[in-house]
Amino acid sequence: MALKVELKPGERFILGDSVITNDDQRTRLFIEGDAPILREKDILRLDDADTPCKKIYLMLQMMYLASDPTQHHDLYFSLVRDVLEAAPSTSAHVDSINNKILTGEMYKALKEARKLIEYERELLGHVKTT
Repeated sequence: MALKVELKPGERFILGDSVITNDDQRTRLFIEGDAPILREKDILRLDDADTPCKKIYLMLQMMYLASDPTQHHDLYFSLVRDVLEAAPSTSAHVDSINNKILTGEMYKALKEARKLIEYERELLGHVKTT
């Protein structure tokens, strides 16, 4: 079954190790195959990874797109250890992400990491208001 991707004018996405940019009109693509795909809204740029949990997301993104994700494991697990040490309450989110990684569901791990980033935002919001 093909994945249907609808793109807005100028929208970009990653297909495997290529960045594809849509022209100036809406486009619908049907993609078949096993190459990793990330829409622009799911892509985190290096410059935007400005918190510990966003850095975890960035590592997951790199693992998802890599032909050999194990090359990113050391840095990923180092970041996870730092986050868990600083905020033990993140463990449920981290466990969920790690379970997705272990079952080979990297895209779902990215979705779980979005929840971790949101939780981090809440934690940081509490710190700033007190």
